[in-house]
Amino acid sequence: MRLKGKTALISGASRNNGRTMALTFAREGADVILLARQLGAELNQVARECEAFGVQALPLLTDVSDPIEVERVVKVGLDRFGKVDVLLCAASIRPHRHFWEFSADEWLQGFAVNLHSTFYLAKALAPGMMTRKGGSIIALGGLASLTAPTLDPIGMASKHGLYGLIKALALELGPYGVRANLLALSFIYNERRNPEWYPGTGGKHTAEEIARTPLRREGTLQEVANVALFLASEESSYITGDRIVCAGGRYM
Repeated sequence: MRLKGKTALISGASRNNGRTMALTFAREGADVILLARQLGAELNQVARECEAFGVQALPLLTDVSDPIEVERVVKVGLDRFGKVDVLLCAASIRPHRHFWEFSADEWLQGFAVNLHSTFYLAKALAPGMMTRKGGSIIALGGLASLTAPTLDPIGMASKHGLYGLIKALALELGPYGVRANLLALSFIYNERRNPEWYPGTGGKHTAEEIARTPLRREGTLQEVANVALFLASEESSYITGDRIVCAGGRYM
C-alpha cells in the first residue's frame, strides 16, 4: 500500500474527481478527511466506501472559501488524526460566460473557491508538515492553468494563479521536505450538476472535440486519481513545483 500510515485531507470530496481520489487513497491505506460544501448524504456515502478498505474516514461539511471555516475543520481533522500528510485541493467552480457578464461578487467567489481555498488549507496544514519534514500538496488546475479557453475567465485567471501559488509553496516548503504540485486535467468524463455553467453544451464534450484529442477519447476519473496517487506517494519524491497534465495529449 503506497499511502499506508498516511492521512489525506481532500476538498471537493463528495463526487467526481474528489470522490475517486478519496477512494483511491483509502484503497492504498490512507485515512481520509473528506470536505464538501453540501450534499451531506453523498459525502457520508463516500466516507463509508472509504472505510470499507479498512481505513478511517471523517466527512466534514464546510465552505473552503471561508478562512474561518477552514481553520475550524482543519482543527477537527487534526484533533482526530493528529496529522495530515497529503493535502488534495479538488474543490472548484467553473461558470462559463463573457467576463463582462460576471458581477464583482461572482468574480471574487470564483477566486475564493478555486485559488484562495488552497492558500487557506496549505497555511493551516504546512506547519505540521514542516515539523515532520514531509508532506505533499496537490491542487487540481485544469488546462485553464496553461491555455486560454473561451468563455472561462474565472477558471483561466484563478487556475493560472493557482499554479503560481503552487510554485511559491514548492519554493518555501521544499527545504522542509514538503512538495507541492499541480495536476492539470481536461476532457475527463464526469457528472455535471451545473449545466448552467456551460451554456450550449451543458458541460458535455462533443464528438468533434474528442476527435481532436490525440487519444480520441475522454479520460476517466480513475486515470486522474492514479496521477494524484503518484503525486501523493513517495514515488514522486523528487517532483515539486511542477505541473503534470492528464489530458490525453490535448494540450499539444
